[in-house]
Amino acid sequence: MNNPKVTVFIPVYNRQHYIGPAVDSVLAQTYGNFEVLIVDDGSTDGTLAKLAEYRDPRLRVERNPHNMGIPATRNRGLELARGEYIALLDSDDLCYPDRLARQVEFLDRHPDIVQIGSACNFMDADGHPLKRVRRQPLDPDDVAASLLFYCALTNRTIMARTAILKEYGYSLDFRRCQDYELHQRLSRKHRMANMGDILVCGREHDGRITRNTDDLGRDRKQAIYRRGIEELGMEVSDEDLARHYALTRVKTLGAQFDNAYLDWAEQWLLRLDAANRRSGRFASDAFARTVGVCWLDLCWKARRRGGLHAYRRALHSPLSRRLPGAIGWRSAFDELKQRWCTPNRPRPPLNH
Repeated sequence: MNNPKVTVFIPVYNRQHYIGPAVDSVLAQTYGNFEVLIVDDGSTDGTLAKLAEYRDPRLRVERNPHNMGIPATRNRGLELARGEYIALLDSDDLCYPDRLARQVEFLDRHPDIVQIGSACNFMDADGHPLKRVRRQPLDPDDVAASLLFYCALTNRTIMARTAILKEYGYSLDFRRCQDYELHQRLSRKHRMANMGDILVCGREHDGRITRNTDDLGRDRKQAIYRRGIEELGMEVSDEDLARHYALTRVKTLGAQFDNAYLDWAEQWLLRLDAANRRSGRFASDAFARTVGVCWLDLCWKARRRGGLHAYRRALHSPLSRRLPGAIGWRSAFDELKQRWCTPNRPRPPLNH
């Protein structure tokens, strides 16, 4: 296929047990105008032998000359992709049958959107469903604002405009979080969004790189946060950067998740909001929603230790003023999540 509309790109390294189901889930798509591009990064197991079993002309398998690492392999995939759109999938995950059709239709209708992600559910190493769904903000302004706090697009679910991703590329300085770093750079000039439907199923297992490189992930995320905060015109100390990292990961604080941390978080979020209004980096209403939801979530998680005090803090903070306060702060948080990350129909597990 010389001119496919979509390239489904799967980088792979030592995934002999999972690459077959991943490829099968793509070949079973209801949408037909695609190629599957697999770039093997020097596998030493039976991955290539498994791929050699396929005779489907839509499947292309390329090999790196040696193990080059994730960002370099992703960049090679961008260079080799022939499709107008590129759909990303990890080598241990699965697509639902309508994924490509839904995302192609969205990008065709929204020429201003450079990337579209989706919700995803999860399975264990053996393919058994887990009671977990990852939902992300839908609106482009909310996606952009959220990137200052967490990666608001799930990489395995993304379909993007190939030419723009080729222009930007993945940074070789980010062996972890290279997707997040790319999203942040893209957000300066381009709009990105998510669909509420579950279009991909992620596989949780002990071999995932995210499970084995926690310290590197923390370091790279903090580098992304530092750059984002400085783009607001603020200076940030190492201590504030570590505290900012914990805003969406309070479990990492342990006993330090206390009233002193809440005091800091409230003032920090107010400073970020004021800096954004001065700089105009993000849409003002979207950023106010983002910091407001972050604050309410912190207070909700603090309720077990702080009790009524945490509830009062949520009600009386200036961070809550732009949120629907008349229906109660916890209801406001639930309403915002419903409005922001609209859940759609549940999907049955994929049997792989």
